[in-house]
Amino acid sequence: MGAMDLGFESTAVQHGQAKLNVEEHDLVSLLADEKCTAEKIDDEYHDDYQKLEKGIMQYGCTHYQRRCRIRAPCCNEIFDCRHCHNEAKNSIKIDAVKRHELPRHEVKQVICSLCGTEQEVRQVCISCGVCMGKYFCEVCKLFDDDVSKQQYHCDGCGICRIGGRENFFHCSKCGCCYSIVLKNSHACVEGAMHHDCPICFEYLFNSTNDVSVLPCGHTIHVKCLQEMEEHCQFACPLCSKSVCDMSKAWERLDEELATISDTCDNKMVRILCNDCGAISEVQFHLIAHKCQKCKSYNTRQI
Repeated sequence: MGAMDLGFESTAVQHGQAKLNVEEHDLVSLLADEKCTAEKIDDEYHDDYQKLEKGIMQYGCTHYQRRCRIRAPCCNEIFDCRHCHNEAKNSIKIDAVKRHELPRHEVKQVICSLCGTEQEVRQVCISCGVCMGKYFCEVCKLFDDDVSKQQYHCDGCGICRIGGRENFFHCSKCGCCYSIVLKNSHACVEGAMHHDCPICFEYLFNSTNDVSVLPCGHTIHVKCLQEMEEHCQFACPLCSKSVCDMSKAWERLDEELATISDTCDNKMVRILCNDCGAISEVQFHLIAHKCQKCKSYNTRQI
């Protein structure tokens, strides 16, 4: 009986080993199938990614790197972007009656730059599957492959801005996005950005050039402000308040005026300070009059 039991046990062990070998084979096959599936998924993902990224940063115009063109709803012509349209259709070379700008929100059709398919506004081409702009705003119909600009859409402005949403805030009274550093320090002016630059007369709200907010709350192109300073103009063109801290300049003017003799010692005049708004009565001087309240020389005789 002992030898027979031993034989049965040996047979059972052999069957168990065979079963284990079969299970190991099935597991290896399953892992191999999973690996093949994963590799297939990776390949498909890679193919889709390659399709989306095809031609990136190789198309566009001087304003945007993008892989589509737009059909202008106003004149039914095709342009690289709305700025290209406006440069062509709203210049002084065009008859004043025919001048117009492209309404960005009304764009309905775009043309893929890679395959030429015209289609409704969308981010991915329905024909070749290429992404026509890594940044895409369905509201503004904006496409741009250069996302280093940190584009974002501001609901308050109703248009897209650049510079990163976290770096700006929307001021409802001024009607525009300002740098976050101005959040608690800028002077609010109703619709401050909804007017032309007082120097070059370009509309500031959607200008592509940098805009500066003056201490008085008025706005002006940075470049125009720099040109003013180069010509020793330091007063706001709209309200005449100083555009920067002039205290050092007033101190130097004090020293210079002290050396100039004045033959009108008895004549008094009333002045209005452009900086603080105070009215003072001061001794007349041929060169300048000093505000008695804030010590500014940015004054005018009244």
